Parts: sequence; C-alpha cells; structure tokens
Amino acid sequence: QVQVVESGGGLVQAGGSLRLSCAASGSISRINAMGWYRQAPGKQRELVGTITSGGSTNYADSVKGRFTISRDNAKNTVYLQMNSLKPEDTAVYYCKYSTVVSAVWGQGTQVTVSS
Repeated sequence: QVQVVESGGGLVQAGGSLRLSCAASGSISRINAMGWYRQAPGKQRELVGTITSGGSTNYADSVKGRFTISRDNAKNTVYLQMNSLKPEDTAVYYCKYSTVVSAVWGQGTQVTVSS
C-alpha cells in the first residue's frame, strides 16, 4: 500500500509564496506520476500540475509561470512552489500518486490567499 501526505499549506497575502510538500510512503513503484490538484469551495477538483518519475512536468494554464513542481525521488517527495499567489488560488490542494494500475490521494492541505 501507498500513503500520501501533504503539508505546507497556510494563509498568505496576494503576491506571496508558499511551498507545499507531498510525501509518499509504502510500496512505491519506480515508475509513477505525482500530481497536484485543487478544489475551491463550490467548484470541482481541478488539475494544477503533474510530474513523472522521469521529471516531465505538465501545468494548468492558470498556474503556468507562477507554480513549479519538482520532486526528490530519493525521498519520494514532490514539491509545489507557488509564487505570485492570487486570491483565486485559494483552495484545498491535494496530492495524487499514480501508477498504471492505481491512484492514491492525500488528505489535502488548505491554501488561503488574502487580497
């Protein structure tokens, strides 16, 4: 089994920065992808970005140029560096660990951006 735990959320003013972390533990596959998603109140969960075990990244248009995903494979940890935050980035941010046969979600971490 795999467990995924996010951390690093909090309250920040518009224009500020936060870094989220996502640690996966358990039976980690060498080939996997990890992604960040977010869900604002009253809205559907949406993709923020993903990173493969090989380091390839993909971002939603709304965060391109502001958010950066990186990973430390030795620690099975993925990071989401969020810069130039906007009030509309306020949401619960979730991490997902995926392989070709399974997906595991974390419990989420709240990010609140004040105007």
